[in-house]
Amino acid sequence: MIRVRVSSSLVVMVLFAACGGGQSGKSRTAAGDSLTERQRDSILAQSKIPGARAVGKAMRVADSTSAGIRAADSIAP
Repeated sequence: MIRVRVSSSLVVMVLFAACGGGQSGKSRTAAGDSLTERQRDSILAQSKIPGARAVGKAMRVADSTSAGIRAADSIAP
């Protein structure tokens, strides 16, 4: 009997988690959030959270790639 209650409760919790409320990523952010995604990533990259350095590295690689693409696009044929 206890197993049935636990497993039915687990199923209900999984269903609620899977639904996610039908909100898009933009609507989940706080209305007063004034930081851009890049600013939040920059703050995260400077934190001591495990793996935060990888965020900073990924930002540098993306910037380098974007700069290379801009440079290639600006070369006249």
